[in-house]
Amino acid sequence: MDGRHDLELILRSQTPIVVIESQDERRMLELLQSVTIARASSDYVPLFRWTLTDGLQRLDISLEPQAINSEPRDVLKHIRAVSKPGVYVLLDFHPFIDDPVHVRLLKDICMQAREVNKQIVLLSHKVTIPRELENYCARFDMALPSEQERTNIIKKAAREYAQDHPGSKVQVDPKAHELLIRNLAGLTYADTERLARNAIFVDGAITRSDLPGVMQAKYELLNRGGALQFEYDTARFNDVGGLSRLKKWLSHRRPAFRGDESVAHLDAPKGILLLGVQGCGKSLAAKATAGIFGVPLLRLDFGAVYDKYHGETERKLRESLKTSDVMSPCVLWIDEIEKGIAGRGGETGTTQRVLGTFLTWMAERQSQVFVVATANDISTLPPELVRKGRFDEIFFVDLPKKKVRNSILAIHLANRDQPLKRFELEQLSEATEGFSGAEIEQAVVSALYAAHAKSEPLATEHLLVEIKETRPLSVVMAERIAAMREWAAGRTVPCD
Repeated sequence: MDGRHDLELILRSQTPIVVIESQDERRMLELLQSVTIARASSDYVPLFRWTLTDGLQRLDISLEPQAINSEPRDVLKHIRAVSKPGVYVLLDFHPFIDDPVHVRLLKDICMQAREVNKQIVLLSHKVTIPRELENYCARFDMALPSEQERTNIIKKAAREYAQDHPGSKVQVDPKAHELLIRNLAGLTYADTERLARNAIFVDGAITRSDLPGVMQAKYELLNRGGALQFEYDTARFNDVGGLSRLKKWLSHRRPAFRGDESVAHLDAPKGILLLGVQGCGKSLAAKATAGIFGVPLLRLDFGAVYDKYHGETERKLRESLKTSDVMSPCVLWIDEIEKGIAGRGGETGTTQRVLGTFLTWMAERQSQVFVVATANDISTLPPELVRKGRFDEIFFVDLPKKKVRNSILAIHLANRDQPLKRFELEQLSEATEGFSGAEIEQAVVSALYAAHAKSEPLATEHLLVEIKETRPLSVVMAERIAAMREWAAGRTVPCD
C-alpha cells in the first residue's frame, strides 16, 4: 500500500494522537491535505496546522492564522474546548510535550476524541511520547521513495534542466543512470530530489563521475553527528605490497559482491577479519578492499559510539549500522575492533549489549555491506565474534618477507619520484629483515630528510643508515609477536 492509503487508514481509525517523525515537513503536509480531500466525499474533517510562530490556521481552506492560539497551552485549551471534528497538525511540538499541564490537556483531548472525532498529529524530526500518553498514540512512518519513484524523480529533474536550458538535452550513461537510481535509495523524497538535481545540473549529464559526490552527500545526510566516517581515499591493490593470497581471495569474490548475473548462484561475501602485527598493512588492506570492489568505504569509530548515558551507546551503534545498510553497497571498516568489543576479561553490561547488537546485525543483514574488521590482539575478542559464520575468513598479516619488502620499498620510493635504478633494492630488503611496512616507509621518509639536509640525492647509503638506527617492533615486542604468530598458526589464513 502507498503512504497516503496507510495514513488514511490511521486517521479513519480515530486514534487520538498520530506521531510522525520526518524531516520532510512540506511533503507530509501535502500528504495530509491529499488525505483530507480523499475523505471529503464520506466524512469530511477540517484540517488545521499549528506553529509556535503563526498560531492555528486552516489548511484545507484559505484562512488567516489565529495568532491568539500561538502559545502551546492556549492551542491545546482551544482544541479541548472545540465541539466539532478536526485534525490538528502540531508542528515542532516536541519541546513542549513533557510539560505536566500539556500532558493533562492532551489526555483530556484524547478522552473526548471518540465523541467529537478530534485528532492531533505531532509532526517533528523526533518525538518522544510521555508514558501517560502512549496508549493513545499511533505512529506513521512515511515509506521512502521506491525504485520507480526515484526513477521518476530523476526524469523530473532532467525535464527541469531541459526547460532551464532550451535546446539542451541531458546526456545519460545508461549504467550510471542505473547506479544513480540505486544509490539514491534510503533518502527522503526531498533529499532524493535535491541530490538528483545536483547530479544533473552540474554538467547537464548523468555519468559515473557524478556518483562519488552523490554518495558523499548521501552519507552526510544520513550520518549527522554519527560514529561513521566517510573515507574519501581508497587504495588500489597495486599500492599494497604483498598480501597476494588476500588479493586473490577478494578478486574471486568481487563479482558475487557486485551482484553480477554470471555468479547469481553464489552467496555474496560477508566480510573478513584481519589479524596481524601493527604497521603491516591491515588498514591499507581495508582501503584497498573498497577499491577493488569499487564501492564507498565507511569507517566505524567505536570511540565515538560509547556514551556515558544508559542506552545511548547501543542507539548510536544501531544508527551507524543502519546508515551503512542504507549506503550499501559499501565496505564497513572497523579498525581495532578489540577496543570496541571487549572479550571476557573486560565485559560490562554495555559491552555485552554492544556485542549483542553487532552480532544480531551481522546475522540478519540483507544489505550489500562487506565488513573488514582489523585487530592487533585477537585474544581479547569474544568467541561469539570469531567463530565460523561471522566472517568468511580470518587472515593473518605477518611481517613482510624479503620479496614483499622489496616491493614495499619500490612502491614507497616510486611514490616519492625516486628512480628505482639508483637503489640496491636487494641489499635494502636484506637490511630490513623484521621491519613492518610502516617501518619501511618511515625509513624512506627519514632518509629523504637526511639526504635533503646534505643537499644530496637520496641513495642506498642514506636508507641503510636510517634502517640501522631503527629498532623495529619485532625487536621491541618480540614476545608478543611470537605469541600472536603461535596463535595464528593453523587458525588463520596467511595473507601471503
